Amino acid sequence: MEKIAVIDFGGQYAHLIANRIRRLGVYSEVIPPTSSLEDTEQFSGLVFSGGPASVYASDIPEFNAELISAVMPILGICYGHQLICRHLAGEVTRGKVHEFGPSTFTADTTHPLLKDVSPNSKVWMSHGDEVSQLPEDFTSIGSTSDCRNAAVACDDLKIYGLQFHPEVTHTEEGIRILDNFINLCKVQRKWNMKRYFQILEERVNEQCKGKKVFLLVSGGVDSTVAFALLNKILGPDQVIGLHIDNGLMRKNESSDIIDYMKKEGFNNLIFCDATDTFLSRLQGKIAPEEKRNIIGATFIEVLKERAASLKQDGENLILAQGTTYPDTIESGGTKNAATIKTHHNRVLEALNMLEKGTLIEPLAELYKDEVRELGETLGIPAELIWRHPFPGPGLGVRLLCHTGEVQPVEETATAALQPILKKYNTDGIILPINSVGVQGDSRTYAHPCLLYIEPNWVKCEQISTDITNNIRDINRVIIEIGSVSREHKMVQTFCDKNNLEFLRQADDICTQMLFENNLYRDIWQMPVVLLPLQANGKPIIVMRPIYSAEAMTADFAKIDANLLKKLWQQLESIGTGALWYDITPKPPGTIEWE
Repeated sequence: MEKIAVIDFGGQYAHLIANRIRRLGVYSEVIPPTSSLEDTEQFSGLVFSGGPASVYASDIPEFNAELISAVMPILGICYGHQLICRHLAGEVTRGKVHEFGPSTFTADTTHPLLKDVSPNSKVWMSHGDEVSQLPEDFTSIGSTSDCRNAAVACDDLKIYGLQFHPEVTHTEEGIRILDNFINLCKVQRKWNMKRYFQILEERVNEQCKGKKVFLLVSGGVDSTVAFALLNKILGPDQVIGLHIDNGLMRKNESSDIIDYMKKEGFNNLIFCDATDTFLSRLQGKIAPEEKRNIIGATFIEVLKERAASLKQDGENLILAQGTTYPDTIESGGTKNAATIKTHHNRVLEALNMLEKGTLIEPLAELYKDEVRELGETLGIPAELIWRHPFPGPGLGVRLLCHTGEVQPVEETATAALQPILKKYNTDGIILPINSVGVQGDSRTYAHPCLLYIEPNWVKCEQISTDITNNIRDINRVIIEIGSVSREHKMVQTFCDKNNLEFLRQADDICTQMLFENNLYRDIWQMPVVLLPLQANGKPIIVMRPIYSAEAMTADFAKIDANLLKKLWQQLESIGTGALWYDITPKPPGTIEWE
């Protein structure tokens, strides 16, 4: 079988590159950067992925430089592009501007790598370094306003490089560029999802032969598809689904899920209310990572207890999760990847079970768009397939916990913000709280910037990118939709029933607004976040509506300003102090705030 290898340097999108190549009809697999030259002889092309390291750092991933001399087309992406150029005597330096999110790419469309690509298109950037001097015999075939070597080529060596990420959906011509690279590799396109399903079926049957499978079913698309898949392959008599209400669900979430499942014939699903257990473990906890780990460990603990109560424990039991690849990569689950945030299904207890072979994850190599495609082939109804993704930790990571102590903002960041505010003729402040971000394939924990600007979405996108690209202490930008006061006070906030109930109510109002205005399918996900800030003693809410396909990149959604004004009136009526709107792409801001 003809195939293309992706060399994984720990980038958030390394596996996604292989995914995109497979979706273009060519089998692709991920291999380590320590692979020998002989190991690559089975492939027709190589792709060097991005990564969180800097090529001139002392602790870069171990790498076999002989791979650059492989006699086949090679494509370097982001870190991979920089690494190749540096090893071939080019220069890589810290960029004057750090690009995170959208940028306009000007392409030399006469080059085969950029054939049929628009002369000017949007690309997705996530880098702080850049190739400042090309190696001998390399030429630039594309640029952005802040990166003159955004695409390079050496046709004699068949080596090509891209500073941006063609594999993400927010690079408009990315799939076409990867398609052109496949053409340069001269391979036949014989791979499809049907063949993948056959492999998946063999794996599941082999691992689960003669064993009962106990699956955590949150009701989201991943666990629902995993449940349907295991039922189809193994049969409902061999599979038990467990839905756990952890007290962190949305309004009526658990009852709706049980009703959905029964309606669609999933009669092997049982319910467990573990609200008190989860909330007692989270009492007084502040740090996002600590909360995520507690929630993940408690899920497995409750699952095992429930299995034991049904006399399903022991050697003939295997546990299952609807884990997808973004869960793994964001949790630092590959050798060179940075930990952005630990997903509940990637805590130590889950990893130990994987190592022992007592946990199965049939969707672990897939992305959200592939999971939905698989779900449709299994005949799962659209109302289940297209439900908004909901994090396993639920509202536990949408309720930002805090001791109430103010986190000081660096004076240098405040000073750097002023000329940008002046440039756009607006006002704003850096908030004394932190949120999680992803920049240059690494985790950030930095301040949001609040702007007092009308929702002119073109201007909002420009200023958001300008701020996060130029001020390292800011990884997220939000705007005010409405407030009872612009005086904000930091308050002590924990995961307790009162805070969760208010957040549930606010989340439901925001979600109903989407349904009432036929926006639910257009918007991929909309986290609603409760901050440890108050205005006139009233809680402050941030809404984070985004467009995405696979959760690895995202752009903020542009909801009509008149709808937002009406939404603010509804939220104000339940005692909300302010409604803010997140206008940050991913990168640099993760989809969830924690």
